[in-house]
Amino acid sequence: MHNKSVAELSRELESGKISSVELTQQFLDRLKQEDGKYNSFITVCEDQALADAKAADDMRAAGRATPWTGVPFAHKDIFCTNGTRTTCGSKMLENFVPPYDATVAEKFKAAGAVCLGKTNMDEFAMGSSNESSHFGAVTNPWGLSSGQKRVPGGSSGGSAAAVAARLVPAATGTDTGGSIRQPAALCGISGLKPTYGRVSRYGMIAFASSLDQGGTMARTAEDNALMLNVMAGFDPRDSTSIDREVPDYTATLDQSLKGMKIGLPREYFSDQLSPAMAEQVRNAISEYEKQGAIVQEVSLPNAKLAIAAYYVIAPAEASANLSRFDGVRYGYRCEDPKDLMDMYTRTRAEGFGNEVKRRILVGTYALSHGYYDAYYLQAQKVRRLIQQDFINAFKDVDVLMSPVTPSPAFAQGEKTTDPVAMYLEDVFTIAINLAGLPAMSVPAGFVDGLPVGLQIIGDHFSEARLLNAAHQFQQATDWHLREPK
Repeated sequence: MHNKSVAELSRELESGKISSVELTQQFLDRLKQEDGKYNSFITVCEDQALADAKAADDMRAAGRATPWTGVPFAHKDIFCTNGTRTTCGSKMLENFVPPYDATVAEKFKAAGAVCLGKTNMDEFAMGSSNESSHFGAVTNPWGLSSGQKRVPGGSSGGSAAAVAARLVPAATGTDTGGSIRQPAALCGISGLKPTYGRVSRYGMIAFASSLDQGGTMARTAEDNALMLNVMAGFDPRDSTSIDREVPDYTATLDQSLKGMKIGLPREYFSDQLSPAMAEQVRNAISEYEKQGAIVQEVSLPNAKLAIAAYYVIAPAEASANLSRFDGVRYGYRCEDPKDLMDMYTRTRAEGFGNEVKRRILVGTYALSHGYYDAYYLQAQKVRRLIQQDFINAFKDVDVLMSPVTPSPAFAQGEKTTDPVAMYLEDVFTIAINLAGLPAMSVPAGFVDGLPVGLQIIGDHFSEARLLNAAHQFQQATDWHLREPK
């Protein structure tokens, strides 16, 4: 059962071949047996999952089932879950148990899905390798047979590793600068970052509020569509949520790609991309040409400014968002503080990891008097230029395609002492967040036995088109079916 997709499991449950309780127990047993190799989960909710599975079986018996009723999945540990601790991968929230559900968690509960637990992540979603978690690094299931541990990507690395290792069929993720697409690419699964505002951020612990977006991670495009059917929609509790009709994302998966116009941004096929990676991505794009798509080159002239702009804007917003973690109301508090200032400083010094501290310092500096105009304001102007580049490109093409990462998964520890090298891992993903666009990663081959991701980028609210393009590619290839040894 662990090799079946969400769509297949849903059909098995519908036919009565297996009950949700049996299915959930199988996944829980596998998780306990296998996750010691990957460290992909922070919290496993065994008792709650089995209780939810029993309730799902009752829902099906009463004829009130949805496609998700009784299907196991996992939440990235950034979504608040009522009664289950939500840590955000940080010592600061190690024992935090929210008194409410995030909207995304609420929606999956209403659909009858069974949450097996909370997946590991870079602390407060800050990282590209899932090595900054207070609960230890996550190991990519790919490459283990060679004896060298590799990163799964970040910050949604726990979700990506769990899906790739067949511990869960699907998991939620979040994407601020590539945190769904990059781990999906490095772990050989499919991941979608929706349009900013398409999925509610209520109850999703904030890193950078103008960039964060919840999204989907599973093995197939079809499963991502089934997830987005649950997650998407307007939420009056989130001021950035868009009030716009939600289509059935599975309805257009089988549409022909004949005549689809694909743009290749020349800036994304530069010397930053290894020749072997470029070859795999171009091979994938040639598959689209076989299906009748038209490929042309486009330009995103301001793409080279994306990393500089992002690493001013995101840390500035993080500096503001993380100021709430001060030891006063909830979360970690230092022991025996001498006075209020001692409590503030020691709580934050002890509770945050190095990468989080680094970004808070950069962000506070960029927002400080005398530097706001020179850094933050300037970065926002560059952001508008980047957005305009995409607007211009989509006048001529339907989607853009590019690599997701400059190279396959690198070794654990390889880049932890060089923050700039780590930041450059997101060189092909960050601009999409600055522009608020939807994009997804789909498995598109291997380099040195490690997965390669193809990035498909769309105009605002074109998730159905992206999923259609990904699904048709997966009907013609089997990269998404490959599994780690």
